[in-house]
Amino acid sequence: MMSRRDIVVIGASAGGVNALLTLVKALPPGFPAAVLIVLHIGSHRSMLPALLTSRGSHRAIHPQDGERLAPGTIYVAPPAHHMLIDADGEGDVVRLTRGAKEHHARPAIDPLFRSAALACGPRVIGVILTGRQDDGTAGLQAVKACGGITVVQDPADAEEPGMPTSALRHVQVDHCVPLRLLGDVLARIAGQPIEPVPDTPPTWLAEEHAVATAGADPVQQLNAIGRPSTFSCPECNGVLWEIENSKPVRYRCHTGHAFSITTLEATQLTATEDALWGAIRALQEREALLRRLATESREGGDAVQAQAQAKAHEAAAERMLKQVLLLVRIVLEGQAHDRAHELSEQPSPG
Repeated sequence: MMSRRDIVVIGASAGGVNALLTLVKALPPGFPAAVLIVLHIGSHRSMLPALLTSRGSHRAIHPQDGERLAPGTIYVAPPAHHMLIDADGEGDVVRLTRGAKEHHARPAIDPLFRSAALACGPRVIGVILTGRQDDGTAGLQAVKACGGITVVQDPADAEEPGMPTSALRHVQVDHCVPLRLLGDVLARIAGQPIEPVPDTPPTWLAEEHAVATAGADPVQQLNAIGRPSTFSCPECNGVLWEIENSKPVRYRCHTGHAFSITTLEATQLTATEDALWGAIRALQEREALLRRLATESREGGDAVQAQAQAKAHEAAAERMLKQVLLLVRIVLEGQAHDRAHELSEQPSPG
């Protein structure tokens, strides 16, 4: 029996709700493929399935682990879970995991795309929509490497062009279209027959998927696809391996956390700010304690030694205060610089 393109995987982030509502409205009745969607929602409660069901002609759900895929149904990754595709010999099934975050996100786009490419090969249509940074680029590369079709929203049309721009830069994309045409493109591609191809996914892809799903010795798998770097994982503090021959540059640790160089920088920035605010809190508490000690020393009597101790505590408290003010200025100046950098990278109007 000839296979058909019957699996559509879609990744979106910032601006994704409106884009997805527009897209599902354009999908025709009887759409001959299962549609699986990852939107960066973290652990927040999601009403996206209900919104998508109300907007289009297809039922959208948060699937259960082990649920079989059916054409014309939309599966939305539930909060705090990666959504994967697996093949069990009788068909395609959804797997839900609470595995390590990728790009500081769970659900993340790359795990879905990577698993779909490995399980379904050329049957897959991968779609990247609006979003910041570059989650989905490596996943779209996996879809392409396994014979699937790659589709990207035109960055000029996206509310946030970062993800589409990264995909176009690093993947030989088959279709780049504005959102208003995307439904027609998917309707034309989905259901197309495909010639059988040998079931030989790239070794590097299978190795990386094994690390992400804890399917083998992680260090052995990482050594097969990368080399230890000088960076530590901001999620678990383990060593990060730099994946060889990856564009964009990517990193992964032995517990499964994964980052592009862009998302690693952003996550490190958050960790650095958290550490600085923690230091500020500790210094503020020490300042308050020193001032309390100074008060206790004064109230202990008029002895010369007690007064000297009070002055020493006050002097130390003043040093703590200066350090607090310095760290606060460093944090606020860094935030202002980052905000100015973000604004400078925004596309100009028109």
